[in-house]
Amino acid sequence: MALIHDLVSEQAARTPRAVAVSHEGAVLTYEELDTHAESLAARLRSAGVGGGSVVAVVLGRSLPLITTLLAVLKAGGAYLYLDPTEPADLRRRIVADSAARFTVVSRETADAVPEIGQVLYADDESADRYAPEPADETPITADTPMYVCYTSGSTGEPKGVVVPHRAVFRLIDQPGWIDVWPEDVFLQLTRVGFDVSTFEIWTPLVRGNRLALAGSGHADFAELIATVQNEGVTVLWLTTGLFHKIVDHHLDGLGGIRHLLAGGDVLSPMHVRRLMETYPHLVFTNGYGPTENTVFSTCWTSRTPPSGSRVPIGRSVEGTTTMVLDEALRPVKPGEVGELWVGGAGVAIGYLRRPVATAERFVADVDPARPGARMYRTGDLVVTDDTGDLNFLGRADRQLKIRGYRVEPSTVEMELLTHPKVQRAVVRAHTDGAGDARLVATVAVGELPADEAKTLGNELRDYLHKTLPAHLVPWGIFPVADIPLNRNGKVDRSALPAARMPRNVWNDYVKPATDLQRKLAEIWSDALEIESIGITDDFFALGGHSLLAAELLAALESQFKVAMSARTLFLNPTIEALAEELSRRLDSSAAEAGQGLRR
Repeated sequence: MALIHDLVSEQAARTPRAVAVSHEGAVLTYEELDTHAESLAARLRSAGVGGGSVVAVVLGRSLPLITTLLAVLKAGGAYLYLDPTEPADLRRRIVADSAARFTVVSRETADAVPEIGQVLYADDESADRYAPEPADETPITADTPMYVCYTSGSTGEPKGVVVPHRAVFRLIDQPGWIDVWPEDVFLQLTRVGFDVSTFEIWTPLVRGNRLALAGSGHADFAELIATVQNEGVTVLWLTTGLFHKIVDHHLDGLGGIRHLLAGGDVLSPMHVRRLMETYPHLVFTNGYGPTENTVFSTCWTSRTPPSGSRVPIGRSVEGTTTMVLDEALRPVKPGEVGELWVGGAGVAIGYLRRPVATAERFVADVDPARPGARMYRTGDLVVTDDTGDLNFLGRADRQLKIRGYRVEPSTVEMELLTHPKVQRAVVRAHTDGAGDARLVATVAVGELPADEAKTLGNELRDYLHKTLPAHLVPWGIFPVADIPLNRNGKVDRSALPAARMPRNVWNDYVKPATDLQRKLAEIWSDALEIESIGITDDFFALGGHSLLAAELLAALESQFKVAMSARTLFLNPTIEALAEELSRRLDSSAAEAGQGLRR
């Protein structure tokens, strides 16, 4: 079983002048990628990296990011990606939990790094700050950690999943669920801290394909499609929510895609059918798998649209075993619901520095034919259909999927309970007007003065933004005197406040003054599920996000027959500003129509 960085180096020796990575007009050949990575790897080894050392990588999506990830592997380390745009306190907590002693940064991201002793610069060797340590001579093997990916677990605390080289090799060596062509171009779109990036990055670099990097920043769907077309992307992964929106609003931009993969949550069969009927040449994969079993455990790959009410998650990928068990760990019959357990070479080493949590979820394989092997308990309920494919039914526990991220509500509940005014908290999912799941929270605060209770929801959202990534901050927080319980002493969820909520911004309410402003306020209210939106309220401060933005822009185009990009909304995020921009465009369109008549 080969090491991932060795496979990339071997590919560089075969095709040194082929383009390995492209990003916004800049490129790296395979020879340049391997040479630059080897240079940085030497510096990392001099700093003491080796034997699976955790190296925090704090870089934006760029060519140096890919070089750095490869360099960490060459040095014998395991990369831990920290997004420089996420809250600083979150990065500090992850670094503290991981006990990382090394980090790679750029001049732009140096200030985003928590205090780590050994700091190396991806773009400037002279700026390195480290005291050389004795090199770790531990040999790099298939079981050496390759990366650490933090994910929420059943305890509510993020845990670092340690993934070895063997697990990634099993994913990309000879996958039967995807046929990689020499001319394929893969798009790297997901956050590198999201485990699907493992597939996006290392599959093309090991196979000699081109890896195209998407732009960073706000998710503008039109720009994403432009990148797909300009880069000639042929293999594309989309999270479920993004997939649904692209099919709804930019289906015509997917003509160049040969193989589209989606997953992370329950897929809509209608959207998959629409895609595949529009592009009969296209191969589609529904990929399923927990981070703890390295990206994909099962895949459903087909040239034929799904005919049933669900999109199957398919069957085990190479190097993976699956078992559907009841509560007594006995196999269930086809057609019966059970919990999915996965095993094989893809199973992670465990949770970083958490032996108890590792022992709870990573257990001995119950199949006597696999002595010494381990399994991971996914917590997902599945059923095997008549064809032998698995169908995902939902979580056995309370974990949710928000924007493609696995979320344990207790993570947010525990953070809310650290606020002095919160006595109890319940976090649940709500499907918004765009069909996208988002979090809402109900907090028990006792008897608070009316004015204080009215503003507490905003206060708590600001409080959470300081410590949690954006997808974990509830869209709405509802303060109540007490949480209602049922006869069994459990939370009575049916008695919790409805999700439609009042304005959740600090600025004063300014009433719409024109017919256009009133119409926009009505459209915004429907999209955001918020009453009485003022013309100076910011769309994103109200809880809007990229998926809702796409829905809103589609409604505006349908109502006013004027096309507007997501960038227009980002630049004009209030009704007042958007009404002015829309009015200008309507006047311009009318003037052009008048000139056409005169001609």
